[in-house]
Amino acid sequence: QVQLVESGGGLVQVGGSLRVSCAASGRTFNSNAMGWFRQAPGKEREFVAAIVSRTTTSTMYADSVKGRFTISRDNAKNTVDLQMNNLTPEDTAVYYCTLGSSLSADRSNCVFWGRGTQVTVSS
Repeated sequence: QVQLVESGGGLVQVGGSLRVSCAASGRTFNSNAMGWFRQAPGKEREFVAAIVSRTTTSTMYADSVKGRFTISRDNAKNTVDLQMNNLTPEDTAVYYCTLGSSLSADRSNCVFWGRGTQVTVSS
């Protein structure tokens, strides 16, 4: 079993930055993809970013966050971070860490989910 625990959420003003982190424990596989989804009130859960590091590192981002968010991981520590810059109120959501089998924006690819961390961007 794998446990994913998010941290680093909070309240930030428009244009500000925030970094959320995820620590994986239990049976973890460095070849797996890790990523972030988010869910705003009244909206569907949506893909944000994903990363896989094997011989090389590959990343994927939702169009809405490209150029503003950066995903990174440390396989030795089993952690994945999401650096969020130039935040807008539309980024307000609960952010969920995921672990899946491949680099994908598809929710069905995610095998394990964290409980989420709240990010609120105030205007």
